[in-house]
Amino acid sequence: MRRLVLSVAAALLGAVIAAPASAEIDPLTRQPLLMNPEGFKPEATAIPRETVTYNSRYAPGTILVDTRERRMYFVLSSTQAIRYGVGVGRPGFEWSGTKAVTRKAEWPTWTPPAQMLRRRPDLPRFMPGGPENPMGARALYLGSTLYRIHGSNEPETIGQAVSSGCIRMLNEDVIDLYERAKVGTRVVVLR
Repeated sequence: MRRLVLSVAAALLGAVIAAPASAEIDPLTRQPLLMNPEGFKPEATAIPRETVTYNSRYAPGTILVDTRERRMYFVLSSTQAIRYGVGVGRPGFEWSGTKAVTRKAEWPTWTPPAQMLRRRPDLPRFMPGGPENPMGARALYLGSTLYRIHGSNEPETIGQAVSSGCIRMLNEDVIDLYERAKVGTRVVVLR
């Protein structure tokens, strides 16, 4: 009996060490989203791009963004999709609906909108495209909105709800999506 109690205690202690109570758990990978030593910014969590079984009523080529899951699906067929990890709008900046890709850009420039500058007057008024630009390597513009699907110079935000409504991706993932999606592609954002 004592051996059983020690084994259970060791297993519980190992679980506590492996995933501290303060760590959030990624709902899909079940891996802890660890905090850095300063305790305020999540470290990058590997969310691999992969082809998955996905039963969809949407046509091949459709992009689905599940904001609760923080995943994007590029529909390949009625039973398969490519799944990507994404960053989504933080509380107060969530949205849902159907849009179309109206424009695509490589290494896009960034001009923060007026409402963002009111919240963050410290932001630059314009940034040329490049590795330091928050828009990342590629951008897909959604309808006539200010929202984009774009890369990021902050890979640690992928899998998090931190944006002002844009859908963020790892640069290598947005480059992959950019090659697959055409102007006119349907984008469905679910909450």
